[in-house]
Amino acid sequence: MIVPAISFQHLRKAYRNLIALDDLCLDLQPGEFFGLLGPNGAGKTTSLHTIIGLVKPTAGRVLIKDLDAVRDYRQVHRLVGITFQEFVLDAQFLNVREILIYQAGYFGVSPKHAGSRADELLQQFALWDKRASRVQELSGGMKRRLMLAKALMHDPEILILDEPTAGADVELRHQIWEMLQDFHQQGKTILLTTHYLEEAERLCERVAILQKGRLLAVGSPKELARQRDQHRLEDVFLELIRSDKQ
Repeated sequence: MIVPAISFQHLRKAYRNLIALDDLCLDLQPGEFFGLLGPNGAGKTTSLHTIIGLVKPTAGRVLIKDLDAVRDYRQVHRLVGITFQEFVLDAQFLNVREILIYQAGYFGVSPKHAGSRADELLQQFALWDKRASRVQELSGGMKRRLMLAKALMHDPEILILDEPTAGADVELRHQIWEMLQDFHQQGKTILLTTHYLEEAERLCERVAILQKGRLLAVGSPKELARQRDQHRLEDVFLELIRSDKQ
């Protein structure tokens, strides 16, 4: 029996006046490129935050390769690399290369190995010429690429991406897609949240559609497109199209 890379088991998160997740049951297989698709407020980011402990479930649990995300959080963090929707690059006194090396220290990577790993990623993400620059000197696209490099510094098995191309222009979006496809081919499990229909169709082997915290459907992009044509998912697709144009 193959152990899922990520398993959401009857996951529920309720706030005082809001149910962000409502009995989410979903398994991601090792090496899978999986998308969580849904309009703003669907529960996508909340789902990701339960994996890394930023959100504690009201009920249910999340397993990462059979490790409980709450109980075994130290082991889980070593397996997972994550990028957030907002820029999280607050090391004002470090240059780009030092930010990556500092990030590796959180995961016990030796300074020698961290340096060589940082140089490898700087080259891969076309940031080598900016290695001595401060974050404030980077363009928005460079910051996006730096966040991805940070998430990969400890070479995690699972890569989690929260709206990685939000606000990106078309050229940068396509550059990031190509990078993610390369990492997928290397065998990494990738969980992506997006409200871009084209992004999900281009990258994901399977997609789950969330709306108001509930799981509506799971399948390949082609399977979900057929359900849309059969009007089973027409309303949520229309909402996604409106969100995509904003």
